[in-house]
Amino acid sequence: MTAPAQASGVRIVWERRGAGEPLLLVHGLGYARWGWEPVVEGLAGGHEIVLFDNRGIGESDASGGPYSVRMMAQDAVAVLDAAGLERAHVLGTSLGGMVAIQLALDWPDRVDRLVLACTTPGGAAAAPMPERTVRLMQEAPALPPDVALLRFVENAFAPDPDPAVVERIMKHRLATAQPPAAWAAQAAAGAAFDLWDRVPEIRARTLVLTGDEDAVVDPRNSELLAQQIPGARLDAFPGTGHLFFWEQPQRFVEVVTEFLR
Repeated sequence: MTAPAQASGVRIVWERRGAGEPLLLVHGLGYARWGWEPVVEGLAGGHEIVLFDNRGIGESDASGGPYSVRMMAQDAVAVLDAAGLERAHVLGTSLGGMVAIQLALDWPDRVDRLVLACTTPGGAAAAPMPERTVRLMQEAPALPPDVALLRFVENAFAPDPDPAVVERIMKHRLATAQPPAAWAAQAAAGAAFDLWDRVPEIRARTLVLTGDEDAVVDPRNSELLAQQIPGARLDAFPGTGHLFFWEQPQRFVEVVTEFLR
């Protein structure tokens, strides 16, 4: 473990693994850095991996909101500074993908290649949240908290997920449970995100990835990103959901490593 980064008075806990060209990993809503568990060692086989807990979860400070995606991108820059890295490849998933987009636009000199997993450019023209997740969010307040959490974890996969993988994630999520206010602050940051008009300004070489059965962020948003970002490449993982890198970790590592190479 290394000394925490400091961003606007907030402690951001981070770590590094492996050796090679640096790769910064940014996770999404409700997931601490353990969320990279199935792929981090594979990625670290050829890269210096830097991963951290977003503000509001894990070992980082759960400061009061409001949060914004730009604020969370500033946290990522603080981690790069603390790691002594002027520039790195950046891989973000879901809310972390929004952070990665913001980072590539507002701090372009810090981003080498960009990988955007199951995320969105935001804005009214983006594809809306799939109905399956909308219904779950409506039902969740009436459910016991542990049942609601299980439903959300299962919802992040394609239908009939591996029970062992679901159980593993449940253990992690219970161990790093967020204060409700911090979860709400992260969720609000994602809901307010809108860089639709600026996405074509991204100059980093970009790979866009999605599970084609993602019920959390509509896969059409990945298609939109690939269309809007100059020269971007799109790769879909058939038969997988929002956490497609937990469902097909080996292929994920292979695809990302090939792109970064």
